[in-house]
Amino acid sequence: MTFLRILSAILLSALISAPVIAAPDLANGKIIDQQKCYACHAKKTGFGNGDMIYTRSDGKVKSRADLKKMVGLCNTELRLDLFPEDEADVTAFLNQQFYKFKP
Repeated sequence: MTFLRILSAILLSALISAPVIAAPDLANGKIIDQQKCYACHAKKTGFGNGDMIYTRSDGKVKSRADLKKMVGLCNTELRLDLFPEDEADVTAFLNQQFYKFKP
């Protein structure tokens, strides 16, 4: 085989074996938020409204990266046992619903 053929075979193999990144599932993110996040946030605000933590003026989340970090932190600290794709779903749902950060 020539060098070019070997290189082409290596590149093709790499492309075929590359992981496929699925688009976030907003419906799953909404379900997880409602089941695991909302009640905790409702307690933290003291008003019984879990949405208020997302929309408060003194919020810590100022970017999409901050939102991703916060979802990950909640998952770890509260032992929610979310998979990485679940964290991505929740992040995408919260961004669409409340934050509206650009991709």
